[in-house]
Amino acid sequence: MGPRPAAGYFFEDYRVGARLAHATPRTVTSGDAAAYLALTGSRNPVHCAAPVAAALGHRDVPLDDLLVFHIAFGKTVHDVSYNAVANLGYADLRFLAPAYPGDTLAAESEVIGLKENSSGKSGVVWVRSRALNQRGEEVVSWVRWVMVARHGRDGAGKAAAVVPELPDTVAPDRFAVPAFLAPRALDPRATGGSRWWDDYVPGETIDHPGAVTVEESEHMLATRLYQNTARVHFDALAARSGPFGKRLVYGGHVISLARALSHDGLENAFAIAAIHGGTHANPTFAGDTLAARTVVVSRDPVPGRDDVGALRVRLLGAKNANLAGLATPAPGARDPAVVLDLDLSLLLPRRAQRLE
Repeated sequence: MGPRPAAGYFFEDYRVGARLAHATPRTVTSGDAAAYLALTGSRNPVHCAAPVAAALGHRDVPLDDLLVFHIAFGKTVHDVSYNAVANLGYADLRFLAPAYPGDTLAAESEVIGLKENSSGKSGVVWVRSRALNQRGEEVVSWVRWVMVARHGRDGAGKAAAVVPELPDTVAPDRFAVPAFLAPRALDPRATGGSRWWDDYVPGETIDHPGAVTVEESEHMLATRLYQNTARVHFDALAARSGPFGKRLVYGGHVISLARALSHDGLENAFAIAAIHGGTHANPTFAGDTLAARTVVVSRDPVPGRDDVGALRVRLLGAKNANLAGLATPAPGARDPAVVLDLDLSLLLPRRAQRLE
């Protein structure tokens, strides 16, 4: 890739196979965890109650999965999506090891695909990224694709497109469930819900009560917490000449808000195992009000474990809409009210099987 230009990389700077070691490793603290709770309203007790975390076998209160992802993602932005028009989607996202306050996260990426848009003004860049802790252990890995502006139009349309083949799903045998984990120690009195993995039915729809209006200051603080430098979220002056005429809310903040809203109905989903894929189907702006719907896709056993199961769900985030009147779009289809369509697997305790 060569030295990073002061104005950041543009689409024509990327090459398939290029590797990027991202700057600014980050030691994550309990203060970061508290800020995340304040900005999202997350109520997962595993991430905010030391006795609950200890009962499950954790040595400390683990950092929220999405906080870890957003900080790791933020490391990549300066090199990958600083000049983004929009972040388009995710695939093969796996949470591989718990992270705790005091851990230091660093990130690296490889460019795996490029495709110029027909307008010649931008193109799509695919990268595979991963975050490592201070011991060199892989904590989270993912693929994402992002639309990046061109710096100029010279040579537009000349580069051959390379579109990577991505898996449709993360198989349960690739889930990283810590051996020490004791899921049945999760106390329903702490979570506020009694439904475990066995109690959900594929095909059921849960419209989570409550909604949240995204404030300008809130999404800006959240994005700064993750050290996400994408100009599309910060530079209101430049955004006026962009396709939307104003700043975009970081899509990861939308994911976190939808996940927090989904606690009511998925109270015992104590961790995310994987995100199979997802799209930011429409933009979100300050002032939009978000609500969340979960559609249960399947119940998947975790190989080698009878105490924990994976619940595969579609998590939909809708803006400025009454969920009761919103039809769930078919997979791959779009509705103007749906801003997030995320395919993920959550970990829940399983009930002990009775011997006949």
